[in-house]
Amino acid sequence: MNLEEYFSRIHFKGSSETCDYPTLKDILQKHIRAVPFESLSIQCGEAIELGIEAIYNKIVRKRRGGCCYEQNHLLFWVLKAMKYEVTMLGANVYLPLQEIYSPNMSHVMLKVVVDGQPYIVDAGFAASYQMWEPVEIISGKDQPQVPGIFRLTEVNGVWYFGQVRRKQYVPNQSFINTDLLDIAQYRKLYSFTLVDRTIEDFYPMFIYLQTSEDSLFKKKSICTLQLNDGVRALVGWTLAETKYNYKDNMDLVEFTNVKNEEVPKVLRDKFNLVLEKGFVPVNTSAFYTL
Repeated sequence: MNLEEYFSRIHFKGSSETCDYPTLKDILQKHIRAVPFESLSIQCGEAIELGIEAIYNKIVRKRRGGCCYEQNHLLFWVLKAMKYEVTMLGANVYLPLQEIYSPNMSHVMLKVVVDGQPYIVDAGFAASYQMWEPVEIISGKDQPQVPGIFRLTEVNGVWYFGQVRRKQYVPNQSFINTDLLDIAQYRKLYSFTLVDRTIEDFYPMFIYLQTSEDSLFKKKSICTLQLNDGVRALVGWTLAETKYNYKDNMDLVEFTNVKNEEVPKVLRDKFNLVLEKGFVPVNTSAFYTL
């Protein structure tokens, strides 16, 4: 494993000797535009591993994507190797249908301190909820980014992360009522504390997500990729392409249905993703919005 090979994978042209804020932001943005968030290994019958060498081989050498555990574990290794002050954190994802934060710590992200200021850095939350810039760990401050306005609020040592969203215009009227469309103007994302974690802390949930028939990753095949002006997603056979703020504080969201035989070409052309094993899309009942 080496940094230069990773930098080539994400098209980063900077120096591994620099660990300032602009470099951190550049790495995050290039990573999320080169590496898809995807759970397709499950539908390919492949075991997902959390060891850093296995993740490096999958994402960097095989040019695959990964879920939050893989994405942020790799980014943790990268930033550590560059001498950033970085630690892992664990989050409880908000469940909109139940209107609660999950009782289980199911999401991993990073805390990075630059010039004394701590930031949340997360390359693995996917779709239109994905941050494009590190988020300052400051309570109550609106932090505008291209995907929306992110906000952290601290209450008794617990931090709550949310996003103010724009309205969406969907030209294909047959998709107006799709359960993939998030119409909420404010979306709670996750809660967390600043307690340092290790990747081993996430093993129980990681195993659940791969093996339980109730797992979102078992019920839906998901692949998303950040673009220069929006985000693209394939969930089952539904392709969604979002252009941010295309007019009047509104996002353009275009949905199309993909035929089964077209899926490999869509993954290759739209996500730069080629799977080694046979892949069968799935999209059964489970709450997931873009």
